[in-house]
Amino acid sequence: MKINSGYATDLAMTALAPAIWGSTYIVTTALLPAGYPLTVAMLRALPAGLLLLLLVRKLPSGIWWGRTFVLGALNFSFFWAMLFVSAYRLPGGVAATVGAVQPLIVIALSRLFLGKPVRQLAVLAGLAGMAGVGLLVLTPTAGLDPVGVAAGLAGAVSMAFGTVLTRRWAPPVSNLTFTAWQLTAGGILLVPFALCLEPALPAPSLANIAGIAYLGLIGAAFTYLLWFRGLSRIEPSAVSSLGFLSPLVATLLGWLALGQSLAPAQIAGLAMVLASGWLSQRIMMPVRPIRPAASPEPASHRA
Repeated sequence: MKINSGYATDLAMTALAPAIWGSTYIVTTALLPAGYPLTVAMLRALPAGLLLLLLVRKLPSGIWWGRTFVLGALNFSFFWAMLFVSAYRLPGGVAATVGAVQPLIVIALSRLFLGKPVRQLAVLAGLAGMAGVGLLVLTPTAGLDPVGVAAGLAGAVSMAFGTVLTRRWAPPVSNLTFTAWQLTAGGILLVPFALCLEPALPAPSLANIAGIAYLGLIGAAFTYLLWFRGLSRIEPSAVSSLGFLSPLVATLLGWLALGQSLAPAQIAGLAMVLASGWLSQRIMMPVRPIRPAASPEPASHRA
C-alpha cells in the first residue's frame, strides 16, 4: 500500500490554518485594545467576508441563505463569543485544554450525521492530544471558573457542529465563495451584540489597524479558506485533530518571541501533541494499492 500524495498535500495546507491561529494570542495582546472581544471578533469577520464577496460577486440562494447563517454562527459568531468568554474567565491553559475536547466531539457527530465509524484509535489519539495540551499549557496555579469552563465547552461543541455540518452541507460553489458567505454572515450576526454589549471602540492606532488587518485577512479569510478546503477533502475528525497545532504554536511563539521558558512537562506535552496528531492522520489517511507489474505477454500472443 502506498500513501496518497494528494492527501498529504491537502493535509499540509489545512494544517497551516490552526498553526496561524496559534499567533492570534500574541497579536491580540500586542496590537489590539483590551476589553472589546465582540467588537474585535466582528471586525475580524465582517470586513474580510465583504472583501471576499466583492471578489466572488455571488450571493447565496434558496436554502443556502439559512444554512450560511447557521454555519456562520457555529464557526464564527457563537464560537468566537464563547472563546472570548472562556479566555477572559479562565487561565489560558485551562481554556485551551477545555477547547481541546473538540476532536472527540467531532468523532461522535461524524458518526451521527455522516455515518462514519468510531475508531478506537482515533478516540485514543484525541484523549492523548487533550492530555498533551494540558501538559503544554496548564500551570499549577490554574483555576477553574464554572462559567468559563461551560463557555469553553460550548465553544468546542459549536465549532465541532460547524466542522461536521460544513462537510455534510457541501455547497455547489467554490471554497472561496463558501468562505465569503460564512465570514460575512458571522460578522453580521456579531454586529448587534458588539453594539449593545460593549462601549464604542476608541480611535484606532496604526498598531490596532495592523492587528485587525492581520486577524481579518490572514487569521480569518486566508486560514478559513484553507480550513474549509480541507473539510471538503479530508475526514472531519482528521481535520479537527489538527486544531492541537494552535496551542502548540502559541506556546512555541511565547518561547521564541517572548522569552518564555519550557519546562520538562511542557516538552513532554509537545511530544504528546505531535504524536497524537501523527496517529490521528495515520488512522484516517487513505492509501492506494501499488499496482503489480504487468506479466510478460506470452510469445504466442505477440504479433
